[in-house]
Amino acid sequence: MDKTLAYLRETIANYTEKDPIAERIYSKIESGINQSEEHFIRRLTLKEERYLNKILAWEIQYAKNEMDETRAKQLNEVYELLL
Repeated sequence: MDKTLAYLRETIANYTEKDPIAERIYSKIESGINQSEEHFIRRLTLKEERYLNKILAWEIQYAKNEMDETRAKQLNEVYELLL
């Protein structure tokens, strides 16, 4: 699995119990084991894109606050593709 998507999978896993959209996104990550970030983004619905856009902005800031630059960078790669 792509390293960036692995970070995203770990992040979105924190939301799957609370939100069915997060669960669908998680399933799309899991079902496309060898997919690129671009391919993953193309598979998202508009609703899923908006959800990720909101979550990633918060998660990137949290990673920066925790001084986890690697995580922030990996999540930012997906965030930039959503824009």
